Amino acid sequence: MSINFHPASPILRVSNLDASIHYFESALGFTLDWKSENIFASITRMKCDIMLSVGDQGEGRAWIYIGVGDIDALFQEYQRSGANIRQQPTNFPWACEMQVEDLDGNIIRFGAETKKDMQFGPWLDMKGNLWPMAQVGT
Repeated sequence: MSINFHPASPILRVSNLDASIHYFESALGFTLDWKSENIFASITRMKCDIMLSVGDQGEGRAWIYIGVGDIDALFQEYQRSGANIRQQPTNFPWACEMQVEDLDGNIIRFGAETKKDMQFGPWLDMKGNLWPMAQVGT
């Protein structure tokens, strides 16, 4: 019997399950799969699933990374939906990504392929500081 890994399902600690579900549905385009009382829920968008937990399974703000096919289209969608965009799409050596914040300060990094014709931008760290990126070959 071989070992098969499946996609990871991050668990985000939230303070208000209903408010978080509403934000993920209305602003980020996720769908509620199931909810257990007012303490735990599963939401998905395509093959990406995230668990939301009230008062357990985590402490403080979490950071998760989700790969996407088109970061610019997602950015436009999130601008229209009122998502809390922490950092607009920015090109890095590893990906072109943006940061979105949920209602509890959890950060979701959405990333797509690095753009070959675009300069690298500054990295926005957890404290809100910008760190310049060196260009490849410099």
